[in-house]
Amino acid sequence: MSSRAERRYIRQELLREIGPDGQRKLSEKKVAVVGCGALGSVAAVLLARMGIGALVLIDREYVEWDNLHRQLYDEADAAEGVPKAIALKEKLEKANSEVSVEARPVDLNHANVESLLRGSDLVVDGTDNMETRFLVNDYAVKSKTPWVYGAAVATYGVVMSIVPEETACLRCVIPNLPPPGSVPTCETVGVLPTLTVLVATLQATEAVKILLGKPYAKNEMLVVDPWYGEFSKLKVRRNPRCKTCSLKEFEYLEGKVTKATSLCGRNTVQVLPPRGITLNLESLARRLERLGRVRLTRYVLFFEDGRYEIAVFLDGRAIIKGVEGEEEARSVYTRYIGL
Repeated sequence: MSSRAERRYIRQELLREIGPDGQRKLSEKKVAVVGCGALGSVAAVLLARMGIGALVLIDREYVEWDNLHRQLYDEADAAEGVPKAIALKEKLEKANSEVSVEARPVDLNHANVESLLRGSDLVVDGTDNMETRFLVNDYAVKSKTPWVYGAAVATYGVVMSIVPEETACLRCVIPNLPPPGSVPTCETVGVLPTLTVLVATLQATEAVKILLGKPYAKNEMLVVDPWYGEFSKLKVRRNPRCKTCSLKEFEYLEGKVTKATSLCGRNTVQVLPPRGITLNLESLARRLERLGRVRLTRYVLFFEDGRYEIAVFLDGRAIIKGVEGEEEARSVYTRYIGL
């Protein structure tokens, strides 16, 4: 560790809970952050500043204006529509140039989850949907990789540390996907930005404790509501009939469950193209110019036809707003992109 790094972490090393040995241990660890929104962006910044050796940032979306009240991006990121993973990587490298940061602006799915998460010592959950969380849970249990679940909506949030073979897994607590529209989302009830910072802080703290082999919130779910000043712990137990950690059925990891593509209740659907393609966004932009409004950035092509808003990425993936479901989204995708 360089002398500059030694000065950087001196007040952290003074903590008896970490110390110089703990700091060295953190510098050898690799953490994957799945989802770089309100929770993931804050957790990643904290982990980078604390000296985690390597971070992998995975997110399928781009920065939008309604992200700025709670996510660690700025107006320039939103104006250009920079993919969140790339924008966050740039910020982390400015905060701590000694941390290795890899940006993966892709959709995490059963086909790529093992390649994206392999080699990580821990995974931090910054996602906004249960399908992806169930996928991460499958991977974590099968590979025996710890992960920290987190969720925040309105004024309340939860955090749960999951260490395979030591604790309950996510599906011990939430056995099945909730029916569509049955649970509130940030889009329907809003979210308090101080809440997301608090939940992400707890996630980063739990992550560091697990990485250092220190006592963590084992078989407990931390529940917080900063608006009403309510903080509690709920005991959770392993389910002897849990499909994932007891019966070892990895249906999400094996792609046996059709992954929903709706994004956080916003009449927005992500459409995935055939694998292994690369789009020429400049050529597509020229073709779409006569059909509506086009804006091309370094990373994304934005298109509006008066009814739909489409963001198209280099890998052919598209996020389509203004649709009622997957069938309509695929129709719009075929109409304008044609793959």
